[in-house]
Amino acid sequence: MRFPPSFLDDIRNRVTVSSVIGRKVAWDRRKTNAAKGDYWACCPFHGEKSPSFHADDRQGRYYCFGCKASGDIFTYLVEKEGVPFPEAVAQLAQEAGLPLPQVSEADVQREKQRTSLYEIMDISAKFFQGELQAARGAKARGYLSDRGLSGAVQTQFSLGYAPDDRSALRSHLADKGVTVEQMAEAGLVIAGPDVPVAYDRFRDRVMFPIRDGRGRVIAFGGRALRADVPAKYLNSPETPLFHKGDVLYNFDKARGLAHDKGEIIAVEGYVDVIAMTRAGLGHAVAPLGTALTEHQLALLWKTVPEPTLCFDGDSAGLKAAYRALDLSLPLLKAGHSLKFAFLPGGQDPDDLLKAEGPEAVRAVVAAAEPLVQVLWRRALDENDRATPERKALFERDLKSLINTIGDESVKKHYLADVQGRLNELFGRAAPARRAGGFVARPPRLKPGQKAWEAQLPVSAGLRNLAAAPAATTAAERRAGMITLALVNHPELLHAFWAEFSGAELILPELDSVRTLILEVGSSEESLETAALRNHLLSRGFGQVLARLERQAKNLNEWHLSPAAAADDARTGLRQMLALHHKAITLDRELKAAEAAFANDMTEENQRAVLALRDQVMSLDGREAVIEGFGAASGRKTNEVT
Repeated sequence: MRFPPSFLDDIRNRVTVSSVIGRKVAWDRRKTNAAKGDYWACCPFHGEKSPSFHADDRQGRYYCFGCKASGDIFTYLVEKEGVPFPEAVAQLAQEAGLPLPQVSEADVQREKQRTSLYEIMDISAKFFQGELQAARGAKARGYLSDRGLSGAVQTQFSLGYAPDDRSALRSHLADKGVTVEQMAEAGLVIAGPDVPVAYDRFRDRVMFPIRDGRGRVIAFGGRALRADVPAKYLNSPETPLFHKGDVLYNFDKARGLAHDKGEIIAVEGYVDVIAMTRAGLGHAVAPLGTALTEHQLALLWKTVPEPTLCFDGDSAGLKAAYRALDLSLPLLKAGHSLKFAFLPGGQDPDDLLKAEGPEAVRAVVAAAEPLVQVLWRRALDENDRATPERKALFERDLKSLINTIGDESVKKHYLADVQGRLNELFGRAAPARRAGGFVARPPRLKPGQKAWEAQLPVSAGLRNLAAAPAATTAAERRAGMITLALVNHPELLHAFWAEFSGAELILPELDSVRTLILEVGSSEESLETAALRNHLLSRGFGQVLARLERQAKNLNEWHLSPAAAADDARTGLRQMLALHHKAITLDRELKAAEAAFANDMTEENQRAVLALRDQVMSLDGREAVIEGFGAASGRKTNEVT
């Protein structure tokens, strides 16, 4: 229902935001200055102990610095009190002493229709929840129990059961006065001229209510309990309430947590969201059975600047990740990007949670890679660079893809990053800086003087920064320990195949060892340590293995020993891979920052180098501390050193 903007402005001018919100909120006396129309309170949208919610009567707006909720008097009534917008306008117009403008009967009917559909969806959700707990919901309860979904989890997500009956929901709604036409419009029954008797769309399925951002049920997803049905998962069709490309499952619950943590995680389905929540990551959402859409991506970016997309570790998950990458490139802008997390060995979050526990799920998310890294790895995997012509094609296609980025500043930095990677890949020196159309000559240096010292007067602290050794030792050490972990525990290879095969091992000798390990692993379903070690020895890698063993012993990397328990070896390997990914990414960012500083010695570029140096050096020698780590091997400590 539309109202003239001038009419809404008249209401805003007559009704203050503090008077509307003050009906339900107690203003903080210490921070509030009513004379200036400046009000503070604990936020009504999320629980907090200190006031971070601000209302400004001069601007007619409110804003929470905690959960980021914002709006005006109409927004508050709609989002906090659940009042439909036309009713909010009518209520506030009456308060302002203004008569409502005339609207057409068709507008009124459409609004009543939407309101009635929300009520029908709510009745249906409660029906499904009741059926789950009734006698004929026993099979569904058994299925949920087998998946590890307790009664508390079922209640938290309002799970239900659609009985194996063609008319169960239809009859229940009919008893409430709902017509078949309304049921069909809500997507709950199959009806039409060629259907003699309308019947329930969802039958013998576990039901997942889908809610809008305000928590209202607008659709359902159903998981079949029989293996012989055509669709394992079935969503509601498009309705006046539900447009699946505009909605993210669990967004209503995840949004507040995401604001608090500065992170939101998008997974692939309903059960994945629930598994993430059980692992302590309640700020997880999911698209509804389709690839991520532009509108869903906008929702994620509206919540946090760099959402994490988490995909199953199989070919389908990889394809979904690449689709999301291609979708996002034209939409990138300064400060807004994506991170990608990949689950190991074809597992989904529920599989990993069952097999290795919540810490393993959280470790996967913590090891998420930046978009540029995934873009680069895909380019390497999908292109042949065996000849000069193919190398040229590889470089041209990669830069063409980056040129689809709409934001010129972001595009410039992507091109610079990728150019550095290309130079490293093809063994090329970085081009000299140009000035006035000519290649700039390097300045004449004094004995022992650095190039940057001759270009710009700098502080002693910056000289120390440039003189500090690059933190490559720790990265090389981790690369060696990752390799040794799979030599001594080859039973972990298939679970970590994608991570190990894609890891940057830095040293050519480790690349050669990895190639042999993967060759053996691809031809044998089960590997034994002794057989793999003998194979490596026969190929001349005895000295490499001996050096890695000495290093592990000197560093007390006990979990790499063949005698260590498989659970401890798995936990240690996962943490080393996560830290290694992070270290390599930081190292690249540091090199790019140093190059930027060499070209333009500003304080801003200097601060960027210093900050990244600190991050890189903080990783040196650090491994995760995990509760219970070492218990399986009979150790008293839980720290990997």
